[in-house]
Amino acid sequence: MSEVTTIGLDLAKTVFQVHGVDASGRAVIRRQLRRGQVLAFFKKLPPCLVGIEACATSHYWAREIAKLGHKVRLMPARYVKAYVKRNKNDAADAEAICEAVTRPTMRFVEIKTPEQQSVLMLHRTRQLFVRQRTMLINAFRAHLAEFGIVAGVGRNGVERLLKRLEDDDDERIPPPARDSLLALRDQLALVRLQILDADRRLLAWHRSSEVSRRLADIPGVGPLKRNGLGCLYPRPTRFRIGARPGGPI
Repeated sequence: MSEVTTIGLDLAKTVFQVHGVDASGRAVIRRQLRRGQVLAFFKKLPPCLVGIEACATSHYWAREIAKLGHKVRLMPARYVKAYVKRNKNDAADAEAICEAVTRPTMRFVEIKTPEQQSVLMLHRTRQLFVRQRTMLINAFRAHLAEFGIVAGVGRNGVERLLKRLEDDDDERIPPPARDSLLALRDQLALVRLQILDADRRLLAWHRSSEVSRRLADIPGVGPLKRNGLGCLYPRPTRFRIGARPGGPI
């Protein structure tokens, strides 16, 4: 068997698909791997170019495979789609990834470090809490409106509604409804605390990150934006077109 030079790896939760070609472009490997077999498989291969779609778990696998001496390149999935030659399946996807990674005009995604992924996870967790807060407030307002109790928009309106709920003398709210609304109030208080805790963690990371502190000098860039930019685009110099995020690297 000819020596493999390029591999396309299609990721999955359990069963991974591998497509490898030699220097002439002839397919020499087509096989499936269980999750526990992936690193052992790449450990036996000579250093080669490995293409992976940038998706869930891709940064982890890219880091682990790169430790074995391979050159790993991540690509946006939408850029790989054009190279799928037949009906979409794991084997076809792996072959398309293998071909796409060798294209001279292909754009690649920089592999993120565990620290960068951790901060991005904190951002996304905070965003989830913010969405939950909005859902709780909307439910709280809608339920109270069923009994003719309304207030203006914004934070002040919500606080007025919360005070109405705590007024035991207001007979417009039946006891069963009051119990449900109190549960929503308690959940809203918890989510607010979680958002504040996430903000404190992001501020602490900002103070420890040189990139984030430098971004703070840009007018109009707040703490959330500078933290996110510092993780999404850690090295703008990798972009050839005027350090423009999204440009080819």
